[in-house]
Amino acid sequence: QVQLVESGGGLVQAGGSLRLSCAASGTIISINAMGWYRQAPGKQRELVASITSGGSTNFADSVKGRFTISRDNAKNTVYLQMNSLKPEDTAVYYCNADITRAGYLNRNYWGQGTQVTVSS
Repeated sequence: QVQLVESGGGLVQAGGSLRLSCAASGTIISINAMGWYRQAPGKQRELVASITSGGSTNFADSVKGRFTISRDNAKNTVYLQMNSLKPEDTAVYYCNADITRAGYLNRNYWGQGTQVTVSS
């Protein structure tokens, strides 16, 4: 089994910062792309940022210049540093990863989600 466990969400005022973490655990052989998605009430889930195993990153236009994504391959962990937060960043944030397990093909996994609320 593989689990993605997120942490770091919470309530913050506009202009503030939060750092999300997501740790993958289980019988993991390798982790390819890792990323963060978010879903606000009444909206579709959208990609926020992603990072490949080699460190290449991709960001949604709405967060460019404010959010950074990084990963610690030794810890199977991905981070999302969110600065200059806006009320429109309020959403449930989900960790996502492409993981190869021992004896299995590559598969996509989701975390349980962590709430981020930005007050105006």
